[in-house]
Amino acid sequence: MLIERLKDLREDNDLLQKHVAKALKIPERTYGNYELGHRKIPIEILIELAKFYNTSTDYILGLTDKKQPYPPSNKY
Repeated sequence: MLIERLKDLREDNDLLQKHVAKALKIPERTYGNYELGHRKIPIEILIELAKFYNTSTDYILGLTDKKQPYPPSNKY
């Protein structure tokens, strides 16, 4: 699910892998390997992807089908 979500988010935003990699400040090849499932995505990059696409990490991971991010919490 993760691989499909990453590619779908990128394509829905009319971006190339090199655009996303540049935004994340990582090599294009590294990002490409994330999309292919050849490399695990570090939690820090997952969080940055969620911010970049204005969605939640749960959506990227396939734990929810709701694209919108969670509202900020004032619990702390």
